Amino acid sequence: MSPKAAACPVCGQPSAPESRPFCGTACRDRDLLQWLGEGYRVPGPAADEATQKNGNYGLDSEPD
Repeated sequence: MSPKAAACPVCGQPSAPESRPFCGTACRDRDLLQWLGEGYRVPGPAADEATQKNGNYGLDSEPD
């Protein structure tokens, strides 16, 4: 008995060995764009006001 191929989490087609767990590079890239575009979010406590206020500044920026 052979194990059943896992389905692609994006489109549901069988996954390809070179792109596991996705069916191909298109679904792999689409999933990456979801993460980079904040389409997926990990639940957690709300950030405090100071973090939200300074969240757009880099390490080399002057604070308010």
